[in-house]
Amino acid sequence: MIHSLLIANRGEIACRIIRTCRRLGIRTVAVYADADVNALHVKMADTAVHIGPSPAPDSYLNIPAIIAATQRAGADAVHPGFGFLAENADFARACTAASLIFVGPSPEAIALMGNKRAAKERVTTVGVPIIPGYGGVDQSDERFLAEATRIGFPVLVKAAAGGGGKGMRLVAEAAALPEALAAARREAQQAFGSDELILEKALIHARHVEIQVFGDRHGNLIHLGERECSLQRRHQKVIEEAPSPAVNKELRQRMGATAVRAAQTVHYHNAGTVEFLLDETGDFYFLEMNTRLQVEHPVTELVTGLDLVEWQIRVAEGEALPLTQAQITWRGHAIEARLYAENPANDFLPVTGDVLLWRPPDGDGVRVDGGIQTGNAVSIHYDPMLAKIVAYGDDRATAVRRLTRALETTTLLGFAHNIPFLADVLHHPEVMDGRMHIRFLAEHFANWQPPVGDVALALMAVTVAQFEHEPQPATSQGYWRNNPQQPQIYHYEWDGEVVEARLTPVPRVRRHFHVALSTQPDHMADVLLTDMAGHQLILTVDGWRQRLTAVNKQNIWWVQTEKGVVRLTAVPLLPEPQPAADAGGSLRAPMPGSVLAVLVVVGQEVKGGDALLKLEAMKMEHTIRAAGDGIVEEIYYQPGDTVEADAQLIKIKTLRVSENP
Repeated sequence: MIHSLLIANRGEIACRIIRTCRRLGIRTVAVYADADVNALHVKMADTAVHIGPSPAPDSYLNIPAIIAATQRAGADAVHPGFGFLAENADFARACTAASLIFVGPSPEAIALMGNKRAAKERVTTVGVPIIPGYGGVDQSDERFLAEATRIGFPVLVKAAAGGGGKGMRLVAEAAALPEALAAARREAQQAFGSDELILEKALIHARHVEIQVFGDRHGNLIHLGERECSLQRRHQKVIEEAPSPAVNKELRQRMGATAVRAAQTVHYHNAGTVEFLLDETGDFYFLEMNTRLQVEHPVTELVTGLDLVEWQIRVAEGEALPLTQAQITWRGHAIEARLYAENPANDFLPVTGDVLLWRPPDGDGVRVDGGIQTGNAVSIHYDPMLAKIVAYGDDRATAVRRLTRALETTTLLGFAHNIPFLADVLHHPEVMDGRMHIRFLAEHFANWQPPVGDVALALMAVTVAQFEHEPQPATSQGYWRNNPQQPQIYHYEWDGEVVEARLTPVPRVRRHFHVALSTQPDHMADVLLTDMAGHQLILTVDGWRQRLTAVNKQNIWWVQTEKGVVRLTAVPLLPEPQPAADAGGSLRAPMPGSVLAVLVVVGQEVKGGDALLKLEAMKMEHTIRAAGDGIVEEIYYQPGDTVEADAQLIKIKTLRVSENP
């Protein structure tokens, strides 16, 4: 039996594994890098071992450091979670060599199914249908172009050793293929240590449906039903649910049996997922097999009533599966949304920042798997997924409604995130009806903008909060001033403009004010501060009682209203002069990250839209492009350098019309 389990991961999955281990009476060991010294998974575990600097290759991907941590902490087993080393056959072998129980499949299964080309070759031997494509030894651009032409555009370029959307590019025409190949190779090499690629025919309006499989070391292998994962951006799942609205009992049986056959080809044991594309005619095609626990496993747990981490542990201990295929039943509906530190209105670019306030939702049927807490920092070094918010109901409509309300009542202040986007997606009529496909978000939410919070209400709340925190005489029955008729003046910057708020306390009535805003010059609001406790404020404005949450750091206020979050910067009455902004030809980093490649040289003439530099942040690659025609004057960073957000990367001299050849 396992007595002490080291979790070779971080964040929400580490916390989720710890919860099951507590219930089973298993001692837990966390590992952490410099950036995670105060992380929630470190605090939750029974003990924790430092494994290196913040960059993942130096810590969470450092196999010798993790094996050494197990020996130092006295662990007898390792759970890899998902991501990092979860699908690394060398890591599984290293655990076995160190006499550790590896909570996962065999190294042989990981190696074979971890390569998409080899996996497809294997599963076709048992009649599993695959998508037309190419995965040969010849990895030249010329061969890929010839094969893409044969298959027919659009095609998908994919990392052979990859997953999670890394190293994947959708290519609509031949001219875009070389750049897509180069970018996919770089991203695949960095994420998986292999730049081998494959091609697949792109099925634009198919659904992404996956089957959860589970096997033991006694030859038993079953499936636990399907999950719908079609709502994706950049080939990364965003919202998942079980069961799929497109799958009936007969199709579930066929897809489940096919998934089991695929897993049996590698004598699979422990948790795994076989992923398919389901087209509009009801035909399905093998995509890949993930040899690990999936991010979206909670929806399967909720509709089956099972704890998949417990099953993983028991199988790793040598037990047989607790249930047979005939004993698996499904009840109700579950749907999950992934909470990311990213800006959906800015091409889903990852963001960093401090978690000034995190307050997860609650309520009937709501489950939160999170890895953050108030006071944490979101860094550039790891995937931007912070938590999963899951809802269950007796039917799909109830589950969707509960998840929507859970998102609306979640508080996360300190940086941009995708909660408003997720709520808007769930409100879409076609999503409510279960009519989705893998291109749905790209087609329906390409120009999405976040809802504007109630700015006037936020201004009133911040003004009242600031006034309340000003020192008052102890003997004052109201608000003593030597000029009581004069309003208190506050200035805030919102959306690039300065707004003035004038607050006048009502004499001899505690917490009662008149507030005038420069944005509403013809209205004087009657404001009563009904309650204020911590970050929570209840304001009654002109007879309308409303609840708000506000947090302040370094004169920046984040206010959550019912309509959305408002960010206000308190401006002093006598602000210090600010230095002039850099020239418009300067290109700045949209987020913190590291430079992957510089694609130009000093003196080179560029055109608007030309790729200048590749930046990696939070495991995603981003291309910095020229805003207009010009000549490269200076390059401030080179490959491998770390850059901060808004750092000047390249200086370009803008060409006048007469200067163009």
